[in-house]
Amino acid sequence: MAPTAQEDGLHVISTDEMTGIQALERLHPTKPMERGKPERREFEYIRRGTQTLIANFDVSTGRMITPTVGDTRTEEDFAEHIKRTIETDPQARWIFVMDQLNTHKSEALVRLVADQCALKEDLGIKGKSGILQSMETRAAFLQDKNHRIRFVYTPKHASWLNQVEIWFSILMRKLLRRGSFTSKENLRERILAFIDYFNSTMAKAFKWTYAGRPLAC
Repeated sequence: MAPTAQEDGLHVISTDEMTGIQALERLHPTKPMERGKPERREFEYIRRGTQTLIANFDVSTGRMITPTVGDTRTEEDFAEHIKRTIETDPQARWIFVMDQLNTHKSEALVRLVADQCALKEDLGIKGKSGILQSMETRAAFLQDKNHRIRFVYTPKHASWLNQVEIWFSILMRKLLRRGSFTSKENLRERILAFIDYFNSTMAKAFKWTYAGRPLAC
């Protein structure tokens, strides 16, 4: 569906947060491989803080788009991230695939969709009435197939179905696990640089496989 959907002006985006990414600075440099010896990494480190990555995996192209790296992941942070993503193609249709985290069903997100889709209906009051009354009513609104911008939620305890989770494992293997970061700012810069590198050299759509095997790229 997704590859042909983009040709029809529909973006299918797999979205999630990677929280608590630690900026760990190794006390001593890593020693490279030598003949008969593996790479040796310093096990002592200094904690330089943490960052949160809010990531978008474009299911059609395999590219990462409009990443957000920052200190927090509030509902306002997430809604602003979604807004920046939509603004890259403001008239298009968007489907965001994500898990059922509270911030993915927030008041801020409902108001964003209502504004972007020019919906004039009364949203009600959070905790009291209308669309904003509860997480269930907000989720129903955000999943409405009649909206140009809508959300699809993975089943509870099955967020691994979301393709961006595969990309997170790539980030971990290629950058975070072996990296040494001198500050939160350095960590942020290197995550964004890796995303640019990934998009230019590695990005391609993941393909579903069968017989119980995992997704492969």
